[in-house]
Amino acid sequence: MEFNHLFTLEEAQSAIETIKPKLAEMIELKTVCDQKGYDVYRHQYFGGMGPNGQKAFPSEMEQLALIASDLSDDGILIKDLGAGLIDFPHRRRTGEIVLLCYKHGEPEIIAWHTVESGFRERRALDAL
Repeated sequence: MEFNHLFTLEEAQSAIETIKPKLAEMIELKTVCDQKGYDVYRHQYFGGMGPNGQKAFPSEMEQLALIASDLSDDGILIKDLGAGLIDFPHRRRTGEIVLLCYKHGEPEIIAWHTVESGFRERRALDAL
């Protein structure tokens, strides 16, 4: 897997403060889309049709896509819209590329995991 940008731990940590409000907004927008019956991952209403047979997607989806696009353009990987889970690609001292992992609600980045593993296999930063 190739990444456009590899973050230092310091870069990723300093980005968190500006990203926190965006993650909160993404979570809220996804919740609204869910309540409207819109599947944000498939970009369609459940059952393939919108309310009253309309195929347009909700305006909240457009806002969500803009935020996600901005984060992605900055090299941040969005892993779970509903949980506000994101990763920052990072090169360890060993040369291995890993992901600094942040979940909305945490005070800062406190963990990382390998590219192949995921959230459940997070490790503390002192093992970085």
